[in-house]
Amino acid sequence: MSAVVAGNAAQIRPLLAGDLDAVMEIEKRAYAYPWTRRIFSDCLRVGYCCWCYALGEEIRGYGVMSVAAGESHLLNLTVAPEAQRQGVGTRLLHHFMQLAGRHNADVLMLEVRPSNRPALALYGKLGFNEIGVRRDYYPARQGREDALLLARNLLD
Repeated sequence: MSAVVAGNAAQIRPLLAGDLDAVMEIEKRAYAYPWTRRIFSDCLRVGYCCWCYALGEEIRGYGVMSVAAGESHLLNLTVAPEAQRQGVGTRLLHHFMQLAGRHNADVLMLEVRPSNRPALALYGKLGFNEIGVRRDYYPARQGREDALLLARNLLD
């Protein structure tokens, strides 16, 4: 006989203001230049699509997406360092693609650092294509780093 404890089930659920302590802890470990708590609070306040991947009560990843005028823009997709390479990012990205489609968006766009090879591999695997470069977009240890602008048609 086996039992599954409901409290430990993985789920993708809306991100809440009460989750921001956990989000900020992950954000600071995942990035040299993390988003601020205020940015996340503002995203929640204005009604952006803010979701997290949780295993029981523990947040393992999260994302923020805006949708307007037939376009969606993934602004942040982060997986806790210890949960990377376990499918969390893939599950979250699939969720945001479906969510964008439900909001009648034709395309999902995002920026990514060219140095972020794991993220580039994930986006490529899920059909994102490079459509441009934003020069000096990200802060970096030695000045600025470009961003690759990627997009995926959601009508395919």
